[in-house]
Amino acid sequence: MKKHLLLSAIAVISIISCNSEGTAVNTVQSMKTPQMENYDKAFKSLGDPQNRPTEEEKKSNTSELSDRRKALLVPACKELIISSGVTEAELMRKTGGDMSQIIVWATNIYMQKSDEIRKNLKSE
Repeated sequence: MKKHLLLSAIAVISIISCNSEGTAVNTVQSMKTPQMENYDKAFKSLGDPQNRPTEEEKKSNTSELSDRRKALLVPACKELIISSGVTEAELMRKTGGDMSQIIVWATNIYMQKSDEIRKNLKSE
């Protein structure tokens, strides 16, 4: 009888532990801004069959994204940068319209916002 009681207690603790873990993940997702979600979607879209690297792009032996694939990311990246308070004019002035610079800048902003979300969750 004691074994059953002990096993039941362990099972209940495990279930509660798993439930609270899922809640934390859902909270991180729910705290993302729409711009952050669009940024995520843009990067995930690179894995879609029509957006994968072509044979020609694979042969170029470079780790950098092709201009075609960068162009898929830039609209969401610009949106994220502008949501941080930067104007379109300032964005163009600082990057010169260079897609790589826009993507890097947006990635830095995304990482900062993600860190802020994690810190807020830890403080709760």
